[in-house]
Formats: sequence, structure tokens, C-alpha cells
Amino acid sequence: MAKEVTESGAKPEKKQDNFFKRFGKKVAAWFRGMKSELKKVVWPTRKQTINNVIVAVVVMVVAGIVLWAFDELALLIVNSLISLGA
Repeated sequence: MAKEVTESGAKPEKKQDNFFKRFGKKVAAWFRGMKSELKKVVWPTRKQTINNVIVAVVVMVVAGIVLWAFDELALLIVNSLISLGA
């Protein structure tokens, strides 16, 4: 198909929405997409959630104990080196 031209030979202007309308449309589309994606999520059961929390807490406690032991060992080594020099 041929492009439309006005009597003066210029192309017709495209009517664009202002910034706020375009932004609002994009935000609305983003929320629609997010809503449809959230419908696909398989949420864990209460039992699974509690189990995951317990595992996470145990791992954090073990990591804390390991870091504390390393810190105490490093402190012992540094104090031994300082006492050798004094």
C-alpha cells in the first residue's frame, strides 16, 4: 500500500501520547505480567517452610561457631607471637 501524504506533500504527524500516559501504560503492563507470573509460582507448604527455616538457622549457628573458633585460634596465635617478641 502507498503511504499517505497530505496535500502539501508532507507525511502526516503521528499522534503520540504524552510521557505520563506512556509510562502509565508500561507500568500497568508490567503489573499484569507480574500477576500472571505469580499465578505460576508453586508456593511451599507450611511444613516445608518450617523445615527450610530450621535448616537455615542450624547452618547459621554452625557457621557462627566455626567463625568464633577460627577467631579464637587466630587470637591465640597472635598473642603467642606477641609474647615471644616481648
